[in-house]
Amino acid sequence: MRDANRFKVFFNSIKGKIFTLFLVAFLAASGLTLLNVWTLSAMRERLVLSERYDDFLNAILEARRFEKNLFIYGEKENYRDGMAYLDQAATALAELGGDIVRISDAGDLANIQETLTRYRQEFSALESARLSGMDVARGTGKQLVDLASDLIATKRERIHRTIVVVSLLPCAYLGIFLVFMAFLIKVINHSLLRPLGLVGQITARVATGDFSPVRHGGHHIVEIAGLLDALDRMALELAAHQEDLLQARKIAALGTLTAGIAHEINNPINNIMLSAESMIEIHGQDLDEDGREIVSDILSQAERAGEIVRNLLDFSRTEKARFSPLSPEVIVESSLALVKNQIMISGLTVGVDVPPGLPGVVGNLRHLQQVFVNLLQNAVHATAPGGRIDILAREEPNSVRLEVRDTGKGIDKALLPHIFEPFFTTKDVGKGTGLGLAVTYSIIKRHSGRIEVESEPGLGTTFIIHLPRTAAPADKEESEHAV
Repeated sequence: MRDANRFKVFFNSIKGKIFTLFLVAFLAASGLTLLNVWTLSAMRERLVLSERYDDFLNAILEARRFEKNLFIYGEKENYRDGMAYLDQAATALAELGGDIVRISDAGDLANIQETLTRYRQEFSALESARLSGMDVARGTGKQLVDLASDLIATKRERIHRTIVVVSLLPCAYLGIFLVFMAFLIKVINHSLLRPLGLVGQITARVATGDFSPVRHGGHHIVEIAGLLDALDRMALELAAHQEDLLQARKIAALGTLTAGIAHEINNPINNIMLSAESMIEIHGQDLDEDGREIVSDILSQAERAGEIVRNLLDFSRTEKARFSPLSPEVIVESSLALVKNQIMISGLTVGVDVPPGLPGVVGNLRHLQQVFVNLLQNAVHATAPGGRIDILAREEPNSVRLEVRDTGKGIDKALLPHIFEPFFTTKDVGKGTGLGLAVTYSIIKRHSGRIEVESEPGLGTTFIIHLPRTAAPADKEESEHAV
């Protein structure tokens, strides 16, 4: 069964069809060649037999010549030579018997044999009764010559027909070649050119943003079907990551804008904080309770503004950080250590499932810690006391998959497409800047990875990160010392 499927796949492929075409052409050429050899062999045999027909006729003519000499001169040598030629005629007729039956029929062969026997008897009788048997022998001899001439004419006609057939063989070769070429052109057009034209149309369609799958044409050819399936997968991947591409463009544009704004705002904020701190240190005793509260509010809001500026700078950072091989275990453990106290105070349970020996990833430890701290803090804010946060890591063919799950309130599906946009937040006013996930997205992109989110309102949220893997597991100690 497996061999049958293998042959079916082979003959549905381009190389299988080409192999079949050339096999058919080879068999046709071989058949024509064998036919040509057989025809030439038959013609050679007929030419050889034709010579024996000539020998038969010449022997009879020679016998008739000695018949005439015997009548005129009556010498025994003429009788003896005439009988010798009749013996040669009888021998030739015996050799030609089968061919005479083929080109004529058995009746003609019997008639010639009977006439030759009768002529031999009449010729033999001439030695004793020349005058009385001369007319009888002459008539029989003439009849025998006519029969032999008719046989030769029939044989030559057959030879001429064979020559005509042989002369037509080149035309047959040409005809078969033309039929083969027409069939080959049809197969190439149907199996190659038309599907390749379809591939060109699909490529042009994808270039215009149409990522719908291919549903017709070319699937009967294994190679073309594989190519179209690959194009389908590519179109689906492009469609799936179209939002990522748009998001990356938004972030790039906003990054340029926010970098300049952040730098301009940072200095006034620093001056405000220094002035507020100086007022408390120098004039703190002179201020009443309301005054100290106002200065404290100024410091608090200035610190919050400073945090926003720092997030903006992180978001717009374009310098290339130093990357090194990192162990997923170290990334998770070091990030978790930074927020462990916050998780414990919130009354949450943490589960970590990072198998040892996972392939390493190439990245910057501080930046990846920032990613996981952001995700863990978001999980803490979204999960009620008694909830659970899980961190998982798994190996994939070309990447390492890391997940941060929580059992929090979840995110509405209508909001999911926007959560990585700068300044977008689901938190209450004043409790979030909307830059944490935008910075996270930007960092993951700089690591040539991708981040996805799955969420069900009331059931929780899962952030999934895919980072390119290294060829071998990263050394844990080296990862701990990476910066």
